[in-house]
Amino acid sequence: MRLSQYPIPTLKEVPADAEVVSHQLMLRTGMIRRLAAGLYTWMPIGLRTLRKVERIIREEMDRAGALELSMPTVQPAELWRESGRWNEFGPELLRFKDRHDREFAYGPTHEEVITDIARRELRSYRQLPVNFYQIQTKFRDEIRPRFGVMRAREFLMKDAYSFHADETSLAAGYRLMFEAYGRIFTRLGLKFRAVDADSGSIGGTASQEFHVLADSGEDAIAFSDGDEYAANLELAAAIAPAAARGAPTQPLTKVATPGARTMADLCLFLGVEAARCVKTLIVDGVDGAVVAMVVRGDHELNALKAQKLPGVANPLRMASAERVREATGAEPGSLGPVGFPGRIYVDHAAACLADFVCGANEKDQHFTGVNWGRDLAVPEGLDIRNAVAGDPSPGGRGRLNIARGIEVGHIFQLGRKYSEAMGAAVLDEQGKNVTMYMGCYGIGVTRVVAAAIEQNHDANGIVWPEAIAPFQVVLVPLSYQKSAPLREATDALYRDFTAAGFDVLLDDRDARAGVKFADSELLGIPHRYVLGERGLAAGTIEYRHRRDSAAVQIPLGEAVRHVQGRSAA
Repeated sequence: MRLSQYPIPTLKEVPADAEVVSHQLMLRTGMIRRLAAGLYTWMPIGLRTLRKVERIIREEMDRAGALELSMPTVQPAELWRESGRWNEFGPELLRFKDRHDREFAYGPTHEEVITDIARRELRSYRQLPVNFYQIQTKFRDEIRPRFGVMRAREFLMKDAYSFHADETSLAAGYRLMFEAYGRIFTRLGLKFRAVDADSGSIGGTASQEFHVLADSGEDAIAFSDGDEYAANLELAAAIAPAAARGAPTQPLTKVATPGARTMADLCLFLGVEAARCVKTLIVDGVDGAVVAMVVRGDHELNALKAQKLPGVANPLRMASAERVREATGAEPGSLGPVGFPGRIYVDHAAACLADFVCGANEKDQHFTGVNWGRDLAVPEGLDIRNAVAGDPSPGGRGRLNIARGIEVGHIFQLGRKYSEAMGAAVLDEQGKNVTMYMGCYGIGVTRVVAAAIEQNHDANGIVWPEAIAPFQVVLVPLSYQKSAPLREATDALYRDFTAAGFDVLLDDRDARAGVKFADSELLGIPHRYVLGERGLAAGTIEYRHRRDSAAVQIPLGEAVRHVQGRSAA
């Protein structure tokens, strides 16, 4: 392709409304253009990368035995009512009526549609297991679409759904998809982690997310440096300390702490570390009461873990100031477990403390020298906090690291959540009806492109992994318009690269060398070859990989073999 044939110009300035690097660079390179909030047109150069991502996904899904189909994006409300999600899904589900006043939704996902297909087409256990997939447009009416295609309202997704006769088959199918996803993201050239995750609105039991590691990631993930353990931070286990709780050495003492409303204030005032204190958080209970959550002063309560405990409101809600006063007689900032009349849950790390500091349930008053078993009942330690860097790995070896990640894939063992609600059954070997088990496996295709940029860029632009670069090679001739011999040599080299199977971009514009170099850096094409009249006379061409800091001269006649060697490396 000749760059002069691309009418979409690159932009020098960073667009004012682009908050993250991927959004900025996708606009600057002309990959996308905004139509409305959360809606983007994929321009020719952007579509080339998107299609390469799709191709790799298709190849690995086909390799894993999945069957491609294409389901409608518009879905009848009746199916969503059958599954129970018409009202549960929330305002992200775009609902509308047709001219006959029938209700429909623009599909954000396709569990209901595929389950309807399965109950109509699958009759016998002999047809199982089976896995259907599609690469299809989805729409979720995000309240605040942002970050370009990272969190757009309309996006391209690969979604797959498997059907099984029993749980053993489901587990095997789930493992096949886990392995296929690993191959996909490896081939895409991305650094990623698979982590244990919550099933959210999709439902089901086992669930894992695939995250591209990037400093700009919205999600925090915890992973071990000594074993294979990895989990989304909201699910990462914080195991109990190995050391036993120490014996009391200090008397229980009430201390005035005027103005010490935060943990930082308290530690400064008393000259203690946060790890020697506990903080008590009061949350709403299910029966109108309140529940106390006690964690160490340097730890944070994990809402997902806490809301699953008996007697705790789900979703977790912090109790109002009025309810806190009614339950404790104190204001937030001076709360503690000593004398608390209601249910108390204590984190493992807090339960192991001796001679600790806590609120006295009186304004501007705290206790020091507090001990479990002497001043209040010995608690059953629970995991109710966020894991932190340095915690022991729940896998048994090493310690946890915390990194930021961008979720690009999610796989679920749905079980019978949808098949049971919608009556999707087959006949087993004895001729009895058995409800099928289901799996669900998604990849955000458009999000993969943005995540790849977030992970692979520098001050000059994108640094594409070769597998998904819009072009593999860029030819930058100097004086292309003025020198016939140079133009002929460049055109011949362009034909040679193309014949060898490379996607080549020829910068044949009548532009200054600096402009061409800047655009090749911005576009992030892996292999750049620069041919000038001096090099032509000497029989050499300048080569520089996008990740290299310096260029090298190679024989002009070796250019194709050279890039073949670099691409294979």
